[in-house]
Amino acid sequence: MKRKLFKSMVVAGAVAMICACGDDAASNNASDQTGYEPGTDVIDNPNPSDGTINSVDSQNPNSSPDGNNQDPNNPASSAGNNGQNPADPTSSAGANPNDPTSSAGTGPTVSSSSVNTDPELGPDGFPTIESYGAPSAEYTKDISATARRGWNTRYWDACKPHCSWLRESENDTTRADLSSDEAYLADLATARNCNIHDVEVPTFTLGNVSRSWLGYEGTRSACGDEKEKGVFTCTDMAPIAVNDTLAYAYVAGTADSKCGRCYHLQYDGHFKHEMENNPPKATHKALKGKHLVVMASNIGRDVSGGDADLPAGQFDLMVPGGGVGAFDALSTQVNKGADFNWGAGFGGFLTECQKQANCGTEGSLECYQTCIKDMCEAAFGDAGLPNLLRGCNWFADWYMAADNPTYYIEEVECPQYLIDHYMTRYNTSTTTNIKKVEDWSTFKKGDVLDTLHCWKAGEAPAEDGWQNPSAGCDVN
Repeated sequence: MKRKLFKSMVVAGAVAMICACGDDAASNNASDQTGYEPGTDVIDNPNPSDGTINSVDSQNPNSSPDGNNQDPNNPASSAGNNGQNPADPTSSAGANPNDPTSSAGTGPTVSSSSVNTDPELGPDGFPTIESYGAPSAEYTKDISATARRGWNTRYWDACKPHCSWLRESENDTTRADLSSDEAYLADLATARNCNIHDVEVPTFTLGNVSRSWLGYEGTRSACGDEKEKGVFTCTDMAPIAVNDTLAYAYVAGTADSKCGRCYHLQYDGHFKHEMENNPPKATHKALKGKHLVVMASNIGRDVSGGDADLPAGQFDLMVPGGGVGAFDALSTQVNKGADFNWGAGFGGFLTECQKQANCGTEGSLECYQTCIKDMCEAAFGDAGLPNLLRGCNWFADWYMAADNPTYYIEEVECPQYLIDHYMTRYNTSTTTNIKKVEDWSTFKKGDVLDTLHCWKAGEAPAEDGWQNPSAGCDVN
């Protein structure tokens, strides 16, 4: 599949991106839950053949744990499966190159007929959705005769996305290739992440380097111990309508998915758990025929694979109000107090609205839409995070409050809109030597990050007549 790379002209906008990332949805009478694997802490040499940096020594206290040893302070995202909450956090990285508001030195430029060369920028510094021009006809063609079927659940836990972490090892095929900068960018680099104030921050920095050791570390997720000091999913990853029948969104895919891949979903008016005595609801019927193009920004180890009826398996749709999951960072980012009703952890506002005290499981479309939008307003109306309110209302108005709907699916080339809101604007190479930051909550739009002078193995400056053979950094 051919995919377009990040546009430097888009990068000319401001950094004030926003963040969130989370978990999934409940069906009628049963919830499907999703969990995501953690990212690594420190990586080894992304290009050992040319000695770009030293490998992380397994005996070095700064090196990362094995990818199989999950770090509760480093969840890339959160969720659960089949009604069982996961037991540990999982995933669900002229001009100043360290300032994405700068217009140069930030990534490759690739021509695209779908992008205006002089776009109108929104308040977040990205072109408005209208500036991207007419969407590809591939996104709205009828694929019902040829495509496989799958289904959606929903979540929004606000954790750092799985795809924001660097690849852990050669066995990790879900995230970007680190063998070269070209391979890294061809895989769309790492997914953007933001601080608690919705400002984009790096996805990885230098670790605890020394004059004789060099390694990189993912910025720490707010779903770990960092809380408000950590990083979140950028809120502009909330779904957005292109028109009445087409929208864009991000999803968590199955364990064999690939970060940055895109898919066209065509809704068929049915849902995952329907039976003869539990037929499709008005919500599913209202969604029938609509098209959603999604990009994978999370990978879930327990996002379900296919079965005989739905061989394409599950996508966990990122939608504010969709459920905070097992490793909730949303209530840290949007602090409403301990007693605030965020709906079901797995299922969110819709599951709350399905209670008999509200609309019940057989409620009308209008009842669900009103109930959900009231909860959206209570949660996000005064939060200062307009993308969360937009995405939450989108679920009611465009998605028709559909609970675990089914669809036809095919892989497609990614819309430039999704690429631009996915790719990090800081970590545009495998070796951005940004100094480690312990507290991201103080970072503001336009701030310039400190960098360190580092060197490859064998290139250290002489010190008192001794030539250090190792890669390292001038920590002073």
